[in-house]
This record gives sequence, C-alpha cells and structure tokens, in this order.
Amino acid sequence: MQNPNTDGDSTVLCGANSYVEKYYLNEQFSGLPESIKQELQIMCVMYTEDIGGIILLEFMPDGRLQFKVEAEENDYLFDEIGSALKIKQYQAEKRELLESLELYYKVKVLGIPADELLDDEQMERYQED
Repeated sequence: MQNPNTDGDSTVLCGANSYVEKYYLNEQFSGLPESIKQELQIMCVMYTEDIGGIILLEFMPDGRLQFKVEAEENDYLFDEIGSALKIKQYQAEKRELLESLELYYKVKVLGIPADELLDDEQMERYQED
C-alpha cells in the first residue's frame, strides 16, 4: 500500500492552504522537536498569508527538501513573482533548518548512516547536540 502522504515519488513534510486556512504536518514527522514544528508552521502560514495559494515542503526520493507551490486557476490574487522571492528568502534565511531537516530525513527515514553524510567536524557537532 502506498503511503497516503506521498505523491508516489516525494513525501510531504508539511504545508499550508490559504483557500481552506489549514496547516498540515505529516504524522510521520510528529517526533520532530516542538520548536522546529512551530517554525515550519509559522513559515508555511506566513507564506500563504503573504502570497496566497498552497505551499508544501516535500522530501524528494534522494532526501532533498523542496518547496512546491500551487494556486487555483482563477486565483487572481496569487502573487507568482512574490512566491518565487519568498521561497528564495526562506531558502537563505532558513538554510540551517532546511539542511538539518534533509539530514534528519536521510538518516531517520532513508536509513543512510550519518557518518556517510557528514565529515568528522560535522559529526562531532551533531553528537554534542
């Protein structure tokens, strides 16, 4: 049976929908620290408040995290240019968070050993946390 939180190739981490004013966090990631879950919720909800439409954060099969944006065809208030700028802003400002989530997914979900993904300095830093 296929995971209902995937579209076949990717796994949804979280998302927000301005049309129904809802936020969604995939239950598979309920074990994330509360502060990270709150940061993801704020990021997604602020996006839909500012831009409109629907935003999803999805893990690709190789563990990369990507933003996916959708808008209804007749949504004339959706800001397509603002969307691209907001995503670039998030990728810059939330870089450490996004990279940590990718690492978490690769280790916890894909089962890749952390020592294959990190150099010695990074391993020491994560072991301290």
